[in-house]
Amino acid sequence: MTQSGGIAVAAAPSARAGRAASRPARRPGGRRAKRLELTLLLTPALVLFIGFVLLPIAAAVYYSFYKWTGFSPRTWFGLGNYSRVLQDEVFLHSLLHNIIIAVLSVLIQLPLSVGIALLLNGRIKGRAALRLIVFAPYVLSEAITAVVWLLMLQPDGFVDQMFRAFGLGGLIQDWLADGNLVLYTLFIVITWKYLGFGIILLLAGLQSIPPELREAAATDGATSWQTTRSIVLPLLGPTIRIWIFLSIIGSLQLFDLVWIMTLGGPANASSTMATYLLDRGFSRYEFGYGSAVSIVLFVVCFIFALIYQRFALRRDTQGALTRIVE
Repeated sequence: MTQSGGIAVAAAPSARAGRAASRPARRPGGRRAKRLELTLLLTPALVLFIGFVLLPIAAAVYYSFYKWTGFSPRTWFGLGNYSRVLQDEVFLHSLLHNIIIAVLSVLIQLPLSVGIALLLNGRIKGRAALRLIVFAPYVLSEAITAVVWLLMLQPDGFVDQMFRAFGLGGLIQDWLADGNLVLYTLFIVITWKYLGFGIILLLAGLQSIPPELREAAATDGATSWQTTRSIVLPLLGPTIRIWIFLSIIGSLQLFDLVWIMTLGGPANASSTMATYLLDRGFSRYEFGYGSAVSIVLFVVCFIFALIYQRFALRRDTQGALTRIVE
């Protein structure tokens, strides 16, 4: 008993020594070299981020506490600009318009994107051409899109002529001049512009789903709809959640199309937080107040991003980060 125990005790250190010898020897300067490499690679991006993101945010925070037209001396105003923002009915209506666009995007654009993506992911004739047609509007700039649709939606424009050609002249409206209709008209343009991005994003997610899963479901007797509902859509969940995040953030920051097509009118019926910011901050030379509006817009987007990350994206990002430097 004593001899065998001694042999076991002696064998343990030798085994550990063997494992230690089998490990590759680390270079003394390996970790330092890796840190230096990371520093050299990250420094330019960090400088740009500080110069074009953090410093403008800090400057906006600073100016938001002043009354300032850009020409006259700055006058300390404290939280007065923020109080004015939160009490201004035009700003609150602008925020509501952003929320309406975001909700409509999720309720209408998402089902359309998923349905068209599922269609284009199948084996249909002319699939490549259809994908190109669907994605083409997204390639156009917002300015070109806005100008083209502005011309089409003018009285007796292309849209009105199309309604008359199909015998639907009674449905013709003042698309961009009716305060009750203009926001939804803009939403149609926004959907036409950005639907292709959602479809391409969802197509990428669909192509990452192993085809063996569908084949196994078909072997078990599942119908196409059952396979889509029970296998495809759950596996497409992370991509859908990313699309929802990008869509809502884009809706909260909506500016280009609205400003070019309506300037936020008529009577602020289509204004957004961004158009309100430009109108107050630059058109009326209220730079202090405009800075406060920009900070409120930033806080709204930032809070939404944090909440969405916490409750929607957290399970998708868990385990996605790896340690770069040991």
